[in-house]
Amino acid sequence: MARRVFFSFNYERDIFRVNTVRQSWLTQDREAAGFWDASLWEKAKLQSEAAIKRMIDEGLKNTSVTAVLIGKETDGRPYVDYEIEQSLAVGNGILGVYINGIKDARTQTMDSKGSNPLDRLTFSAKDSRHYPFSSYFVTYDWVKDDGYANFGAWVEAAAKQRGR
Repeated sequence: MARRVFFSFNYERDIFRVNTVRQSWLTQDREAAGFWDASLWEKAKLQSEAAIKRMIDEGLKNTSVTAVLIGKETDGRPYVDYEIEQSLAVGNGILGVYINGIKDARTQTMDSKGSNPLDRLTFSAKDSRHYPFSSYFVTYDWVKDDGYANFGAWVEAAAKQRGR
């Protein structure tokens, strides 16, 4: 079953690399690819902070997984943090995917690896302790872990982890 996936990423720096991931289904049947893209587009940049957060909340509706696409400058972006926190709140499965190994269209070069926001952000467990998201949610590397062939399986595993 193909899952609806919300993609969280740094638009300005990583849109080409992100589109490589988001459009990987184009050469496959939707069911074979294992996901539907439910992310927001650049119109969000033109909105107020409250409007952007409403767009994010709306964009998360009817999704079962959030894929955090991690580039060099993704960590610490306020809307990425908000998207991850809201994804946890609505019960989405979460997975990280390093995209720095995907070549940029203009420069035909890879990027350096950025910090993983799932290592920095924490959630409270029933024992009242705080744990990094990365202690619970898996992060992959698009190139090294063959995301083209495996992304659908990663999405399915993230959904099942959260009982979706």
